Amino acid sequence: MPTENQAYPVSKPLCVDLDGTLTPTDTLWEGCLKLIRANPAYLVKMFYWLLLGKARFKQQVSDRISLDPELLPYTESLLAYLQTQKQAGRELCLVTAANSRIAHAIADKLGVFDKVLASDEKINLSGRNKASRLVAEYGEQGFVYAANAGVDMAVWRHAAAAVLVNAPARLEAMLKKQGIEVEAEFSIDSQGRLRSLLRNMRPHQWAKNSLLFVPIILAPAQPLVAWLDVMLAFAAFSLTASSIYIINDLFDLEADRKHPIKRQRPFASAVLPIPLGLAVIPLLLIVAAVLAWQINIQFCLLLVLYVILTTAYSISLKLHALVDVFTLAMLYTLRIIAGVFAANIVVSHWLLAFSIFFFLSFAFAKRYSELHNLAEAGDLAAGSRGYKVRDLPIISLFGVTSSYLSIMVLIMYIHDQQANRMYSQPLWLWIVSIVLLYWVSRVWLKAYRGHMDEDPVLFALRDRISYMVAVVVAISFWLAL
Repeated sequence: MPTENQAYPVSKPLCVDLDGTLTPTDTLWEGCLKLIRANPAYLVKMFYWLLLGKARFKQQVSDRISLDPELLPYTESLLAYLQTQKQAGRELCLVTAANSRIAHAIADKLGVFDKVLASDEKINLSGRNKASRLVAEYGEQGFVYAANAGVDMAVWRHAAAAVLVNAPARLEAMLKKQGIEVEAEFSIDSQGRLRSLLRNMRPHQWAKNSLLFVPIILAPAQPLVAWLDVMLAFAAFSLTASSIYIINDLFDLEADRKHPIKRQRPFASAVLPIPLGLAVIPLLLIVAAVLAWQINIQFCLLLVLYVILTTAYSISLKLHALVDVFTLAMLYTLRIIAGVFAANIVVSHWLLAFSIFFFLSFAFAKRYSELHNLAEAGDLAAGSRGYKVRDLPIISLFGVTSSYLSIMVLIMYIHDQQANRMYSQPLWLWIVSIVLLYWVSRVWLKAYRGHMDEDPVLFALRDRISYMVAVVVAISFWLAL
């Protein structure tokens, strides 16, 4: 909620910064990410553009991409204040270091600004340049400036007063020390950054990495060192997966903002700044690499393959129908193979065949749930995905067929000679087949009725029946030994 100095006259023009103020995000960072996603080769070109100066850099980026003003997050409390000031007849100016093309698009969308001052190909309208431009437009002390950061002190020194947006307490103290009055303050209600970052790392998704333990569980009497290596592998995979989730969210900002649930993600809602995410990604990958190096070279190479495949999925593969779900099934199966390398054991080819079909069904269930929610909302397309709502029947057919084929593979394994060598009573595995058949059927019934979360992993973690099935499966395997 804003706090206002009611005694301060509001007749002077109010000049409003864009990045971090009017919108909590940074439009330049968003533009760069969108450009890299469209063509990763632009990452190299950006280094050359930077050598030309910041103004030219911003111009080059804005010439090649366009941000949708409708999807950007805005500081709603500030926007409401601006609308009130507009109705009172006050002149409003959007003044920003962002490129003119982006600034005008946002101003046109909001419809409250009388004037737009922004960077062009020659001048980066930031700091002293911004202060000089505003003094030229309105005169010394002839305007009020709304912003959020210490770098804006260069402008506030020439302003009649300040409007603070989600600014740290030290900034207000600096203004008071300079004798600059504060006309109004606005804070953005948000969770702490550390908590939001942990949430964005998706620790609940680490449950997927428990698949690394499947090979060693199915190959009993393994030494303690093998278990320790698998635990290290689990940690390495979890940190790597979290880094990929951050990459995915950074490259998927606009698509997430179109989604009724994903729009609340920390980066999509701009609770977390983009540079923080870019700094955390290499940190997580470095720690994961150190852990992987303690295991063996085969595991390290597979982890690299996992990073390449998941990054390709985040940037491109997930945009293509069917390619996305097959990639997800491969990623699940890679976890099992990683567990094999970490424990240095041999597993049956039946396990890998079961994994492919079982997790392909899982991936189809995820897409089915997303499309079902879109259908309920009246949408016809799946955002950035390559699916349409009318694909629902065929997706459910693919998914149910895959799940039943996985059970068929398990039944065939029960009667294979390899199972007879590994288990003294392999017929107990029939119970595993039956309860898994029940479970996959229930998953698809829930999905069909719209009762499943868009993430099947979250559904399983919150579902009491799923835990009961897991216990029965574990007991059945123990009895089969």
